[in-house]
Amino acid sequence: MATKPRPRTTTRDPEDLARRLTAWLDTRLPGAKAAGVTVPASNGMSSETLLFEIEHPEPPVRACALRLAADPSAYTVFPSYDLARQYRTMRLVADRTDLPVPRVLWLEEDPGPLGAPFFVMERVEGRVPPDVMPYTYEGNWLHAATDAEREHLEAVSVGLVARLHDQVPVAEAEFLLLPGKGDALHRHVESQRRYYDWVVDGLARSPLIEAAFDRLADLWPREPGTPVLNWGDARIGNVVYDGFDPVAVLDWEMAAVAPREVDLGWTVYLHRFFQDLTAASGQPGLPAFLRRDRVEARYARLTGRTPRDMDFYTLYAALRHAIVMLRIAYRQVYFGEAAVPADPDTLILHHGSLRAMVQGSYWDAVR
Repeated sequence: MATKPRPRTTTRDPEDLARRLTAWLDTRLPGAKAAGVTVPASNGMSSETLLFEIEHPEPPVRACALRLAADPSAYTVFPSYDLARQYRTMRLVADRTDLPVPRVLWLEEDPGPLGAPFFVMERVEGRVPPDVMPYTYEGNWLHAATDAEREHLEAVSVGLVARLHDQVPVAEAEFLLLPGKGDALHRHVESQRRYYDWVVDGLARSPLIEAAFDRLADLWPREPGTPVLNWGDARIGNVVYDGFDPVAVLDWEMAAVAPREVDLGWTVYLHRFFQDLTAASGQPGLPAFLRRDRVEARYARLTGRTPRDMDFYTLYAALRHAIVMLRIAYRQVYFGEAAVPADPDTLILHHGSLRAMVQGSYWDAVR
């Protein structure tokens, strides 16, 4: 997926969206027009993004980005899209931390204007480590950076996660506690079980994913620790950088109350996902960047809390990513872009590394 053409992300007509956006904008800022409406080439696989400029004598922000709930006819990645929840999360983080969260301007919960709920925020200029081709591949700005520049980017990026966890009072994030019974970790894992059941409803189940759930039970932390506000998609591909410093933290749709290590496991594993792909292609990638031991040590220095049970949390990250990959693969099947193989586990791009994690051999091989 990361080295092939991106699968279809929408069935919507960008020109129609631009006309409807201009009509809606006039209701919020009379006389305003939406100009230069574009859909970025890197449009997400879940919510969609529109970029535009506000033409008005006194715009609250001139350069804007709009996050639109996924097109229901496009075989959505997730079963539901709560844009109000994302909007509220971004406001909370902006109010309670020093993280560079884009200013949110308007929330529209009525699906009428654009066909789905959406919110508008400021657009922050900069550069983002790419997913396609991954930033671990030769030829992109992060791979071409010096060791010192990457070291700096790693340090400030781990710092974002650490400050988020320490600065937001968890009591103010209770609306992000996932439904269910038990503590925050049990609720988080059970939400992933429900998501997996939704993904495979009427389709082939994944023996590997189910084995990973069983292995989680064996590795379950004795003391998960006090939960905090988790970013949810804590990775450098969701950060806009000016040079090598973060200027915008994006994509809060998976935010939740959970142990700190849920975010850390995701940060570590999502880099490993790209690094493993790069190594499999015959390139060296960035093996010293965002190493698990370095991330854990940086986080401990910044917070005074040493991450625990990271075998559990990195496996959990790989499992969560596998469920998303399986849904995206079935989406490609739906649109005629792929066929279902005899072994559904091969639809998971990182099935080899996930299997090694289940077997307990992955981290010994990459250290």
